[in-house]
Amino acid sequence: MNYAKTALLLAGLTGLFMAVGFMLGGQSGMLLALVIAAATNLFAYWNSDRMLLGMYGAQEVDRTTAPDLYSMTEQMAARAGIPMPRLYIIHEDQPNAFATGRNPENAAVAVNTGLLNLMSREEVAGVIAHELAHIKNRDTLIMTITATVAGAISMIANFGMFFSGSRENNNQGSGIIASLALMILAPLAAMVVQMMISRTREYAADRLGGEIVGNPLWLASGLQRLEQGVHAIQNARAEYNPATAPLFIINPLSGARMDNLFSTHPNTHNRVAALVEQAQAMGIREGGYGGGAQAASTGGPWGGAQRGASFLPEGFPTQRRKGPWG
Repeated sequence: MNYAKTALLLAGLTGLFMAVGFMLGGQSGMLLALVIAAATNLFAYWNSDRMLLGMYGAQEVDRTTAPDLYSMTEQMAARAGIPMPRLYIIHEDQPNAFATGRNPENAAVAVNTGLLNLMSREEVAGVIAHELAHIKNRDTLIMTITATVAGAISMIANFGMFFSGSRENNNQGSGIIASLALMILAPLAAMVVQMMISRTREYAADRLGGEIVGNPLWLASGLQRLEQGVHAIQNARAEYNPATAPLFIINPLSGARMDNLFSTHPNTHNRVAALVEQAQAMGIREGGYGGGAQAASTGGPWGGAQRGASFLPEGFPTQRRKGPWG
């Protein structure tokens, strides 16, 4: 896992924040940006999980309210060698999941009802293992900090127009041009750095998740099914908070089909190919693998390819919208 690359990208994101501050207010602006970056990171460190879960209306479940899902997550956490995280379900039709928290001792995993209604038990296990891999690798803190800093860069850049032409040495025209360039290029650069970090961490979590669940093909199958579901159903809360998109296992935004340079996640086909290669290296060669539920239909500790609706506690819907999966 390339932690050096991630650290370098984080440093670049912080440097970009300071550069925006310098362009707006010189050395004093750069110092102010540094203070803001430190404050936002400190706030994100202690409050990111509560903010994110509250933003998506997540409902905490336990061994009593969601015994099957809780038991599966507990088993996967034991295999990963981390404490059992808090477990949440989000009433959202789009199938997806994410992990959050500042460290493995203070972590949470949240899954959408759309995912539990759609996927087989083995596929759910693969997704849970992927999210636990993020927790074990401490990606949850890294990605929350990058989302916070990237959001702050966009916010401060949007104020650039108000400060255009404020310096005596700048004429009005050049001030407006510089401000427009700042408003466009700074958030774009922050988005690119954020996405580079996200893609690096997703590949690492896929690989470790495959090891945790014991069969990388279950996760590969789950990723393909999630890709279909995400394209079929829009997530309004994610669209309103795009900085949170890299936290999800599959990009929840409707603009996910854009060029790879601007994709918050690695190409799903490439992720699946890497997981298939990992399975082959582990000596797992399930016949007829072609995506969907086929790889998960060979059985396992959770009873074959039964749909995951049994994971839902009382009061959550068990019906799902029609989509390309039938």
